Amino acid sequence: MNSRADQLKAFDRLLTIMDELRAQCPWDKKQTMETLRHLTIEETYELGDAILDKDLEEVKKEIGDVMLHLVFYAKIGSETNHFDIADVCNSICEKLIHRHPHIYGDVKVENEEDVKRNWENLKLKEGKISVLEGVPKSLPALVKASRIQDKVAGVGFDWEKPEQVWEKVEEELDEFKDEVKKGDEEAMEDEFGDVLFSLVNYARFLNINPENALERTNKKFIKRFQYLEEKAKILNKDLKDMTLSEMDVFWEEAKKL
Repeated sequence: MNSRADQLKAFDRLLTIMDELRAQCPWDKKQTMETLRHLTIEETYELGDAILDKDLEEVKKEIGDVMLHLVFYAKIGSETNHFDIADVCNSICEKLIHRHPHIYGDVKVENEEDVKRNWENLKLKEGKISVLEGVPKSLPALVKASRIQDKVAGVGFDWEKPEQVWEKVEEELDEFKDEVKKGDEEAMEDEFGDVLFSLVNYARFLNINPENALERTNKKFIKRFQYLEEKAKILNKDLKDMTLSEMDVFWEEAKKL
């Protein structure tokens, strides 16, 4: 691994290249925070994919892409004299020190849950009106549900045992089934949302990240379905002309692989 001096030298090199690109490259000159925003989101998802795939070489590359974007935002901020990369780094350092009084102060904690509770309480003392203020509005719904539950649990609004949460899941499932029988689409959607929300909560009690779990299933399904498509192609068959029984043979093969 590189020494701290080498790491700082590499970061300085990135800052220098960013200065040069901003001054000389026609594309980089044109960018604003708004034009970069959707690209940053895309890079973050690519990093997430690499992490789930356990491809550490790709993780390294994607961290670089995300870091470039962060440096880019700081460069733009420096041009308007609002902030630069030093301000960004110092700001997060001060926040980390303030919110870790068990490391940089005399507060005692017993476990991770104590740390999370302290974190949320400190945020309220800093002037936050609600513990849910920090949940971005634009988060995907599944991730948002998970973050909401994490945050309210941090201030003690939580179930005591996983069994209680599972009872809630079953209760919500029963309510959903009742609405399905009635055929009211709006009510069905409402109750289905409750089912998902309660399942996300149950996953939290089992230390399962619901977003990761669902994405792993997505990837697994895609892999198996593409295997099915390849087999159909070898047989010169169109999937829509195959029976479910025929497709199921290849699906089971894919599962074994």
